[in-house]
Amino acid sequence: MSSSGYSLRAHAIESLTVIKRPDVPWQVVLRNTTAVVLPLGIGLATGYPQIGLGVAAGALDTMFSDQPGPYRQRMRQLLLASLAAGMAALVGFLIGGHLLPILVATAACGFFGGLLVVFGTDTARVGMTSMILLVITASTPTSLGNALGGAALIFAGGLLLTVFSLAAWPLQRYWPERIALANVYAGLAVLARQQARDDTEVPALTEAMTTLQETLRGRHRAHGRAMEAFGVLLELAERIRLEFTAMSELHANPTIHAMFRDDAARVLAAIATALEQGDSPKQASRALATLSASEHALLDGGGNADGLAAHIHALAGQLAAAVRNADWAGSRGELRASEAETQLPTTLRSSSTWATLRANLTPRSVAFRHAVRMAICLSVALWTSRLLHLPHGYWLPMTAAIVLRPDFAATFNFGLLRVLGTVLGLVLTTVLLHVTPDEPWAHLALMAVLCMAFRYLATAHYGIAVAALTGTVVILLSFEGVNSGAAVSDRVINTALGCGMALLAYVVWPTWERGRARAALAVMLDAYASYLRALAQPDQRNAQREARGAARTARTNAQASIDRMRTEPATPPELLSLARALFANGNRLARTAMTMEALLDDLASLPAQADIERFVDHAADALQMIAAALREQRTMDSLPDLRAMQRTLASLLQGTEERATADLLVRVSDRLVDNIDTLAYVTHRSRQEPAATGQQA
Repeated sequence: MSSSGYSLRAHAIESLTVIKRPDVPWQVVLRNTTAVVLPLGIGLATGYPQIGLGVAAGALDTMFSDQPGPYRQRMRQLLLASLAAGMAALVGFLIGGHLLPILVATAACGFFGGLLVVFGTDTARVGMTSMILLVITASTPTSLGNALGGAALIFAGGLLLTVFSLAAWPLQRYWPERIALANVYAGLAVLARQQARDDTEVPALTEAMTTLQETLRGRHRAHGRAMEAFGVLLELAERIRLEFTAMSELHANPTIHAMFRDDAARVLAAIATALEQGDSPKQASRALATLSASEHALLDGGGNADGLAAHIHALAGQLAAAVRNADWAGSRGELRASEAETQLPTTLRSSSTWATLRANLTPRSVAFRHAVRMAICLSVALWTSRLLHLPHGYWLPMTAAIVLRPDFAATFNFGLLRVLGTVLGLVLTTVLLHVTPDEPWAHLALMAVLCMAFRYLATAHYGIAVAALTGTVVILLSFEGVNSGAAVSDRVINTALGCGMALLAYVVWPTWERGRARAALAVMLDAYASYLRALAQPDQRNAQREARGAARTARTNAQASIDRMRTEPATPPELLSLARALFANGNRLARTAMTMEALLDDLASLPAQADIERFVDHAADALQMIAAALREQRTMDSLPDLRAMQRTLASLLQGTEERATADLLVRVSDRLVDNIDTLAYVTHRSRQEPAATGQQA
């Protein structure tokens, strides 16, 4: 069996058997479930179940727009999802009985909804919500008055979910920001305890840093007095991470190193707890006092000889500042901190909405190809359901809208799990309804349990979540008079057809990741080159911070590209091997660059500053040449002789009084040359492989 076939089979087995740790907070599960169950319960109690059913359906369809983030961002996403659901429902109710108009509307909704993937997952959910509501309501066309009433109820369900999601805003104004910071400082504590070389060895920290950056510096960030403390804590987290990296490179006294890192981990963990709870960091202050005592004891015992002392002092100062700012970020500190806000770095700012859409209106765009596939697939699925007169036929286009994704791996994964989850839901719902009293309130309670399970497990195991969703929807429809047994069996048939159509649509006009992997890796190398170029200008700290953030994002995107390519059929093993080698060696270079940034203050005391900056700048030039050759699949231009430059630099630093710093710079610069030479070798070797490995199938 080919390696690609094995990878696809292995991915399928992994999707079925691996259950991730649920990451949805229980308060989110409860408020989302309440928004679905409460209106239906009130409708049953007051004798208006149809009204309750409409509001519950609106809440259920917009549920996944309730995502973590600043309250402003959450409000925007939920209002957009609610409005999209209401408008799509109105169109479906009005023209659902006319085949040609509804097919045109479905194609338009599929295209523009699919194109929203360019704005990220949260905005793409708005497009999916509109598609789902359009095809569902199109199955029950009605008059203008009834259409307006039904659409209003669905919109009201989204608004109810919004109210529940934002209810804590006045009481916990900065809760999302504190949680994002707490996750980062908890990750730093893990980094300290593990004595890992950098955050690439602690994946949760990398993800937490990216989330924190978007939360504090994003377009929808909060505005208020505590934002200054949050911004300072973000910068301190970056500096603390860099100090840990630099300390690891010193090869210092292992006993002193381990003891100090253990003390630092306790301080960081206490800061994380204080931020999460919104309390004053008293425990962190006590841990900091212990760390200060250890600092003096360790260094008095001879920890200065190997250059460790400077980094211990720097880290102790940064931890002290973090404890102070954590106090300001608490509930009482929010009233004391001075008003400020942090601007989004240039590298993370998005261009205007219309400019982004126009840039993606080309067949070369992944988003455009996905939008075209979605438009055709959704329309064909709706037409097929009408042509075959399938019972509950709207499940066919609805499933296609949910399963079809911009990449093959996600489409295959969602399709497989949705079919199996639906079958499991058939069995589960049949058993549960058999043992549950045949009373409306008993069914409502069962629906609440299944809805909670669906919301809680959706990110842990999609198949199990779909099983819970199957039961939720079937019971919800039973309040409208739909036979539960028929509803489940119809759902299985339509789900299988919808998944098959989604996979077929992707295979007919694919966007294989193997055609884009080189570009993603080249972007990563370019980002590393920009990071190095920023380090060649020691006084440009803002530029260094922006370049570091951009490099982290590019690395994450490259990793995601490799993961998608790994599960695609017919991926050339040579290309996958090249991608993994470039990514692994790129990570080595990133660690070297972060070590160099952590040493910038120390390097300022060395002679030959111009030579140091020139060497780093030439290293960035070489990296960009490698990226260009990789992207264009051509012979690499002649690279600068970095090895000769590094030896010259080492000679210039031999007579300096800062012996420890000079030796460390020589080691780091030697590693940098080795990293770049290895990347050049791997890229050059790939030129010997068949050209077809880099072409899009």
